[in-house]
Amino acid sequence: MYSCGLRVSELVNLKISNLYLDVGFIKVLGKGDKERLIPIGRSAIKYIGIYRKNIRVHITVKPGNDDILFLNRRGGQLSRVMIFLMLKDLVQKAGIRKNISPHTLRHSFATHLVEGGADLRSVQEMLGHESITTTEIYTHLDREFLRKTLHQFHPAFKP
Repeated sequence: MYSCGLRVSELVNLKISNLYLDVGFIKVLGKGDKERLIPIGRSAIKYIGIYRKNIRVHITVKPGNDDILFLNRRGGQLSRVMIFLMLKDLVQKAGIRKNISPHTLRHSFATHLVEGGADLRSVQEMLGHESITTTEIYTHLDREFLRKTLHQFHPAFKP
């Protein structure tokens, strides 16, 4: 989810046939049934491979779920609620005291891209937002980051 900025619904509906890992992309069906291609990082590709080779192959897949990437123990499609519960459990095990939701990962994806120098238009495309205004909401930047950027790039603030 974090690697691609996916919505929970996009994650649970992710299809094996929509993985183009050899070229580093996945195709997702977003809001309004709009398809989009999203780059996927090497780390996520690695762990999808591990999941498929070591876990998914041992699950008896329920009819109709053959193309669904992530399955529950009974071979069915994961639910949105299950994703929330899994993340809550992982957050607790990691000793994180903040309230973390799947949407937090999406928000962090966008914020980290912008803080790393990505332009808003590219982030908008990856998130599948129709309006750039929606993307701007995700990219609230902390004051210290803005201060450092100003000092680094604005001529009036250079030493």
